[in-house]
Formats: sequence, structure tokens, C-alpha cells
Amino acid sequence: MTLTKTAFLAAADHTLLAPGTTRAELAAFLRDAHGLGVPRVCVSPSLLPIDPELLGELEVVAVVGFPSGAHAAAVKAAEAARAVADGAREIDMVVNRGLARAGDLAGVETEIRAVREAVPGRVLKVILESAALSNAEIIGVCRAAEAAGADFVKTSTGFDPAGGASLDAVRLMASAVDGRLGVKASGGIRTAEAVRAFAAAGATRFGVSGTAAILAGWDDPAAGATAEREPAGY
Repeated sequence: MTLTKTAFLAAADHTLLAPGTTRAELAAFLRDAHGLGVPRVCVSPSLLPIDPELLGELEVVAVVGFPSGAHAAAVKAAEAARAVADGAREIDMVVNRGLARAGDLAGVETEIRAVREAVPGRVLKVILESAALSNAEIIGVCRAAEAAGADFVKTSTGFDPAGGASLDAVRLMASAVDGRLGVKASGGIRTAEAVRAFAAAGATRFGVSGTAAILAGWDDPAAGATAEREPAGY
């Protein structure tokens, strides 16, 4: 099935994760989000809580252990609980990929479960940093995330030198979870063409900061080409 613009908007996590973001920049971002028609915004937990008048009907996704994932499980759990108390409806946690690379999948599962138990009833996405992992490690983390009760696996933070989302990684992750979990593609997705390709590969959610450019290019290939030349980023 071809992804429609409406379906993309429903699956978009409109993202602002630049370090040093000010409250004024957050307010401008939220105004843009309302204009775009996205249902969710993804922000750093330090920007929470958000003024309800600025937030309106938007739902908040907060990142945890971001961007390295090299935090103690208890710290990630506490950060997630605080973010939910401050209004987050969904949590995107960065996995400790050192555990994954060492083959300690029990450790991976334990830290994901710690965050899961800290935010019962909330959507939990597990960020793998797939470009920095082998195929076997990606599959292992996906299985650990499922066993720990996560709702999604997610490709990337968008800030790692190894790179962002790739079609091969999304296909592998989608195969590993086989529809039991969602798959969020994020990191360097800046055109409508890329969004459609990731959807065809198995992505069910998209982390994007260039949402306006993607929408502009949906029915206008020239606009999409312009967006493709923009600098890399989340």
C-alpha cells in the first residue's frame, strides 16, 4: 500500500532535539507543529513541562538516555518517570549499545524493562543506533526490546557519527519484530521519497525534523530535491 500524506502525518514524530534549544525556540517549533498538523512532538525532557496553551492537542514524546545511551538503567528509568510526570505520553530510550556489542542481551533486556516498569501504560520506543551495530546485534536488541515489553524499536538518535536510518536496517528490524512491535525510522530522513521508501521497508513511525520540507515535496519533486540537499541531521 502506498503511504499517503495523511498517513505520514499521523505517523510523524515532529522532532526538536538540538542541544541548547531555548524556550523561545520551543514555542516557535510548537507553533509550526500546529500549522503542519502533526499529532506529536519529540523533545528533550529538560524542555518539559510545556505550557498547555502552547501545547494544545499535541502529544509529547520525550527522549531518555539521549543521545549516547551510556547511562545506568536506574538513571534512564528515573528520567523516563520524570518526563511522564512532566507530561510526556511516549518515551524514546537509547539502549546501551555497549551491552549489545558485548552480546549481553540479558543486560539489554534488563535496562529496557527498568524503563518499561517506570512508565507503565506509556508507549516505549527503544533506540538501537542501528548504524553502529551488526545485523546480529540489531536482531538481538529487537528481541530483547520485545521481551522487555517495548512497543517500538527505533533506528537512530540522528546524532551518532555512524549515521542515521537505513533501509536495510529497517527491513531487518521489521523482520525481527514481525509486526509485534512498531518500527520507527529516524535520522536523516528529509524527503517524501525517503519516507515512502522507509514505509515500504517496514517503518510504521517516523522521527523527522524537516517535516515541512517533506510535506512540501510530497506532490512536488522539485521541492523534494531541494530538501535532499539540506545538511544532515535528525
